[in-house]
Amino acid sequence: MADTSFDIFVIGGGPGGYVAAIRASQLGMKVALAEREHLGGICLNWGCIPTKALLRTSEVHHILHNLDEFGMSAKDISFDIKKIVKRSRNVAKQLNQGVAHLLKKNKVTVFDGTGSVTGSGSVSIIDQDGKQTDISANNIILATGARARTLPGLEPDGKRIWTYREAMVPETLPKSLLVVGSGAIGMEFASFYKDLGSAVTIVEVMDRILPVEDAEISNLAQKSFEAQGMTIHTGAKVHRLKSGAKGVTAELEISGKAEKETYDRAILAVGIVGNVKNIGLEGTSVVVDNSHVTVNEWLETDEKGIFAIGDLVGPPWLAHKASHEGVVCVEHIAGLDTHPLDTSNIPGCTYCRPQIASVGLTESAAIEKGYDVKVGRFPFLANGKAIALGDPEGLVKTVFNEKTGELLGAHMIGPEVTEMIQGYTVARTAEATEAELMHTVFPHPTLSEAMHEAVLDSFGRVIHF
Repeated sequence: MADTSFDIFVIGGGPGGYVAAIRASQLGMKVALAEREHLGGICLNWGCIPTKALLRTSEVHHILHNLDEFGMSAKDISFDIKKIVKRSRNVAKQLNQGVAHLLKKNKVTVFDGTGSVTGSGSVSIIDQDGKQTDISANNIILATGARARTLPGLEPDGKRIWTYREAMVPETLPKSLLVVGSGAIGMEFASFYKDLGSAVTIVEVMDRILPVEDAEISNLAQKSFEAQGMTIHTGAKVHRLKSGAKGVTAELEISGKAEKETYDRAILAVGIVGNVKNIGLEGTSVVVDNSHVTVNEWLETDEKGIFAIGDLVGPPWLAHKASHEGVVCVEHIAGLDTHPLDTSNIPGCTYCRPQIASVGLTESAAIEKGYDVKVGRFPFLANGKAIALGDPEGLVKTVFNEKTGELLGAHMIGPEVTEMIQGYTVARTAEATEAELMHTVFPHPTLSEAMHEAVLDSFGRVIHF
């Protein structure tokens, strides 16, 4: 007979759930996890990882069509969209198998099926054959994640009107594409399809694309995307999408005027909703607010013994935030002297071309909070490594507290900035001031030198610009 009693039971095997399970096992607890679809969750199987594989392909495609800049040439450059998709799926499959190995290595019992709370300290799991297994657990961690939001009149049909899932596995390259929403998901797909040759139109209801980013970075990004040939409408609405034999007809409102346009395909990227249904919350004291579970700083819900992490709870809805929450939650359960997660120190990354990354407060948010700020900027056009790479577009921007030297925020657009933002994240987490950052020696020639120069510029000491 399989074990049916555990110290911790995790519902959901995504980047929050499986990390929580592994950390709990490391701390000597008896742990089980239920996953209804794919270990690794949406991120690994249908989000973070496979989209980066796709974007790597479109990046290579872009380079191949600009070889003359590097003194090279190639003829008859082509691609096979089915092979591109297959590579992406294989990358996801490899990592999915890796998660299964890690859970086995750490002696986590894995149940294939849908888990739901059935009472205080009890869970039931229904497998694909309908068989039910009842489990008891001292603590239950909800890590069921989220799914794509749909809006009235903008319902996906899986054929011409896509969510992120269909957008990752196209059978053919759309000639024209409408992207509804310009957050990270929307802009990454826009970048992928544009670099492969689709005519891309973006509609964003807010007054600028990438609205959570610093306004200066958003504006630079829009100029770059428009220079690439994208059509971008901000402060605009999509009232309705109608799928037909020849394409998707979109009823738009642009600059206050009603318009109709037809596209080959449309991608909906209008946010997420938490997976709170069918997990047994109805009979508990767990509070759900706008489809997300309410928790305190230790990820505790209002029901004793039930915790929640990741996309199921508050923003930012990012895989690395979910993983860290899993660790904080489990260490708190174990009685360790851990620290609550400071969400202001969570970096955000968008892997379009050019890349965008940020951490902390935007310039306007810092001013609104009453800080006297010192702002520094350094363009990649003045960075030797960026010029040598043939990718000098973009800049690094830093926002400091003038009185204390605290790094309030950092914002970057340009080559490989998603790999560099961790430097500023470490600085904020370690509470470093401008003094430590200015006295840090950055290697030359590197893209990261732009980070140092932006700090210097904040205090009137920039050298190379």
